Amino acid sequence: MIPEPPPKVITRLRDGRIHAYVVGSDVYGTLEPAVVFQPRDGEEVMASVVRRDLERVVYTTLNGVVCLTRDGDLVWASDFEPHSDVRHGHRPGCALSPDGRTVWVYRPDAMAGRGDGDQWVVHDADTGAVVARRELETVGHGAFHHVHPVDGSIYLDIGEGQDGSVILRGTVGADGEPEFVTYPWQDRCLIDLAPSGRQFMTVDHEQADVAFHRHPDGDVLFTLPVEAFGYDPEESFVEWSGGYLTEDTAVVTLGGEGQDEEEWFRHHLVDVRTGTLSGELTVEAGNPYELVPLGDGSWLTGDPDGAPVRWSSAPQSSALPTSPCERRQP
Repeated sequence: MIPEPPPKVITRLRDGRIHAYVVGSDVYGTLEPAVVFQPRDGEEVMASVVRRDLERVVYTTLNGVVCLTRDGDLVWASDFEPHSDVRHGHRPGCALSPDGRTVWVYRPDAMAGRGDGDQWVVHDADTGAVVARRELETVGHGAFHHVHPVDGSIYLDIGEGQDGSVILRGTVGADGEPEFVTYPWQDRCLIDLAPSGRQFMTVDHEQADVAFHRHPDGDVLFTLPVEAFGYDPEESFVEWSGGYLTEDTAVVTLGGEGQDEEEWFRHHLVDVRTGTLSGELTVEAGNPYELVPLGDGSWLTGDPDGAPVRWSSAPQSSALPTSPCERRQP
């Protein structure tokens, strides 16, 4: 049995402020922020993460990473040198280790004009001191961090635009020093990690298929091409979205254009134990990236004001939003 994980803390940038939400086991509907952090004057936030105790926030800007207390006091800041005047095409990202001791920062330095390659830098979460620095050969626009729920390793998916996507994993070795592994693909985008961390899901950069891999070696467990979902690969594609609805069920999103050039998307369910389709998930969403599965049978969408809304296909004890899970094959 998989132990129940601690409540997730997610962030949303709204009106220039960082809103932190606690996704507890019994919290559904439109979520209310547990705390709102105000960035320093004049700073535009690119990405943010809040500590589980809600006492500190870490965020990146185009030219640095900042850590503030709940009251807005500066804990530490680290500037990216040299300063870049490039405004577009690069978005630094950040993540906190599960124990809260380290901050992992992706720096798209090449697109920012700082050098020929990017960097992945590990900071001490209390002082900002650099614990480790990985010089990368990527020229990325941005990246997504995925924190392993059990062993604390950090996955990084770097998007290089038309050149593909690179996936790395960072771990803390026996001597306490971070170690880095680069997976041997240039054409797969990391979408999500399973709740247990035993496997992960990727989508082909050209959007021709979805694959499920074993953690940590990355060996492919099974692959499903567009045809497996009943669509014409010349007219349809796998979206770079979805994820694990539960340990045993993943959401794979297919999209395309109709005869009138109207875009469409549908969320398909895959039994990851057998590699077979198990129906569809009917979700009210404005785009294929709005749905965010949480791994516990629930998922997030957004309301018109940008606040997250939590849904579930299972009946809830209170009159809060639920959504039917329609079992039909394509």
